[in-house]
Parts: sequence; structure tokens; C-alpha cells
Amino acid sequence: MNGPLKVKVVTVSDSVGIVLPEQLIARLKIASGDTLTLTETPNGYALIYEGEFEEIMAVSRRGARKYRNALRALADK
Repeated sequence: MNGPLKVKVVTVSDSVGIVLPEQLIARLKIASGDTLTLTETPNGYALIYEGEFEEIMAVSRRGARKYRNALRALADK
């Protein structure tokens, strides 16, 4: 996939949803019912598959615990 993908916003009961292109579904290895996380970034938004997001956050928490003192010292500067 090169460049931005356009998605369609559709009505789902009393809410709205987005229709993801098949190529994105295959690339993310997701299926109906999976949970995705939409996070705001400096460049816009990022869509992350929940399993991947949890793994990233677990690694981040371990690193923050391990390097707590160094991070605190950097924050004080």
C-alpha cells in the first residue's frame, strides 16, 4: 500500500462505522469483531490492531520501570 487510503463512513444502527478496504484488512490481519485503537499522533491519527497495541504498551511499561531513575533525571532537566 502506497499513500493514504480512503475509507467510507457508514451508518450502523444509531452509530457510524468505517468500511476498511480488503487490502488493509489483510495487512492488519484483522477480522470482524476485532478491536482496533485509534490514537492521535503529531501527523494525524494511527489505527492500531489491539493485540499489537497491547504488546507495544507492555514493552513500554517494562522499559519505563527498568529505566525509571534515568527517565526521572531526564524529566527534571
